[in-house]
Amino acid sequence: MKLIVDKNRFIFVNIVILLVAITAIVLGGYFYYQLRILKTDPQSIVKKESDELVLKVSKIYLLPTGEDPTIATISDPEALKSQSFFSRSEKGDKVLIYSKSSKAILYRPNINKVIDTAPISDNSKTINPNISNISSTPNLDTNVGVSNPVVETSSTNKNPSKK
Repeated sequence: MKLIVDKNRFIFVNIVILLVAITAIVLGGYFYYQLRILKTDPQSIVKKESDELVLKVSKIYLLPTGEDPTIATISDPEALKSQSFFSRSEKGDKVLIYSKSSKAILYRPNINKVIDTAPISDNSKTINPNISNISSTPNLDTNVGVSNPVVETSSTNKNPSKK
């Protein structure tokens, strides 16, 4: 009887070890594939995240056409509370800045809502974002209509404009 229990335990342990090994191999292969994609085209992930965000926002708000936005993430909402555009911002909110259309859109991903919109120009409500950029799209100047910005950018453009 004890021999049967030991044999069953041995089989069970071997099956568990085999499943763990297969899982490790599959996960290792997946992460290797993702790393390889990132090394060959690092901006592909940034562009994909940007496109997904624009798609989500476009389902709930009519976005300007003919241009790609600069997209940034709010990292310190307390530093921005003095500006009316950012008065209701929270950490993790996204700002879509359309420079040609002179429009900024504050979006909260966790509730899928547009929180605020504002025109961006020298004569209107100035937006001074203390935000860290998750992505920006080609040919956009992250400082358009923004006074004294504190913005870190990563651009899909080979020559991103930084001031």
